[in-house]
Amino acid sequence: MAIQHAVLALLARGPSYGYELKGAFEAAVGPQWGPLNIGHLYQILDRLSRDGLVVAERQAQPVKPDRVVYEITAAGRTELDRWLTETSPRSGGFRDDFFLKVTAAARSGEPATVRTVLGNQRGHLLRELRNLDGLRRRAYDPVVRLLLSAASRHVEADLAFVDDAESALLTDETVLAGLAAGRPPAATPETDAGPARAAG
Repeated sequence: MAIQHAVLALLARGPSYGYELKGAFEAAVGPQWGPLNIGHLYQILDRLSRDGLVVAERQAQPVKPDRVVYEITAAGRTELDRWLTETSPRSGGFRDDFFLKVTAAARSGEPATVRTVLGNQRGHLLRELRNLDGLRRRAYDPVVRLLLSAASRHVEADLAFVDDAESALLTDETVLAGLAAGRPPAATPETDAGPARAAG
């Protein structure tokens, strides 16, 4: 479950509580994902706790109700590492397991983790592309060939995203350090011009 692993990635940075995790998740993945339902988040935290991947500690507060703070366990770190090194099946839209994996790897601040995630996915996509090309060459039905061609184009687009992620995250070593520290990236002319181009 991708969100479960995204929560583990957030907790890998340090202990946190429900609403803080909700805000950190929404800030990390951006607006295209949409808001994270707090009730769903607590269900995920309960499941992670039952599975021994996080531990929960109730902390008293002077005025407000007690706060439950969650911390990742050694088993949780092992599961997060397993997920980060596993390839991702493609899914529709931008609610994608691989996108969350790139987000988690980038915010870890570790170039080696980012390289592993991107390298594994690139290898997986290249194998998928070779398989599709072989199927297309053997297909006699023109509609089947068209469908396989469309599937290949989706894989090529995913490969282009892997290249974009590598360029954006690994070209300048300060980018990952800033993400790990929770600092927003510096604005560039390209990002500043984006909304104006979209509006025009």
